[in-house]
Amino acid sequence: MDWSKTKTIFIITFLILDIFLGYQFIQKKNSSQLDVILEATIEEQLEADGITYVDLPKEITKATYVSGKSKTFTEEEVNKLPNQQVEAANETVLQAHFIKSVPLQDPKDGYRLTEFLRQNIIAGDQYTFWKYDEDLQALIYFQQYEGKTIYKNMSSMLLIYVNDRNEMVGYEQTLLVDLEKNEKKQEILPAIKALETLYKRNYLKPGDRVTKIDLGYYALVQFTTSQVLTPTWHVVVNGKTDYYVNAFEGQVISDENKVLE
Repeated sequence: MDWSKTKTIFIITFLILDIFLGYQFIQKKNSSQLDVILEATIEEQLEADGITYVDLPKEITKATYVSGKSKTFTEEEVNKLPNQQVEAANETVLQAHFIKSVPLQDPKDGYRLTEFLRQNIIAGDQYTFWKYDEDLQALIYFQQYEGKTIYKNMSSMLLIYVNDRNEMVGYEQTLLVDLEKNEKKQEILPAIKALETLYKRNYLKPGDRVTKIDLGYYALVQFTTSQVLTPTWHVVVNGKTDYYVNAFEGQVISDENKVLE
């Protein structure tokens, strides 16, 4: 056996192995660096498309489901309401007409009616102004729970109807009661992830401006006596378009209460 040749073969073999291992290491390192480069942060992607947004909520990291049921309006409560002729379409929907219509300066400025609601509407302090609907000729209010809005829920809304003289003439009301949080808190998606979801599904377009984002609740199943409300990010784009993103699962919720994958 020629030891000199064997030694040379071993040296060459180990040299090739070292080169191979070194090559593998460099490949993995480059691949890792490439992944970092390719996976630009959502902030960078939004910036590249000229999409801007307001300051995002950062203090909210956990939330829970909330359960509740539709309120049954009692005759005793109804009889205490001033300046009203009240009817109940059923036990959970209250319909009322003001005996004397109430002047209103600007229907689009429903925020100013806080005191009026407190004095004239059952649990009136639980509602927050949403918008004035010109087609319905109605001011729309949504119920709140612990400062968070329950979005577009037929069981927790107040519609105040306005005539052509800008006078409030009556209203329809629904209300959720016995609202309780689930004992178990869960991590929620941060607000930036809600924007990422909208961006990846092409709801956010180049040049868009996110003008508002806050956390509230949405019920995927409505028109039932009992409901479970899901923490939901409400995102307003360009001051006029509303989007809703499930804060637990990350799906976009349509106005028809369906989850869009």
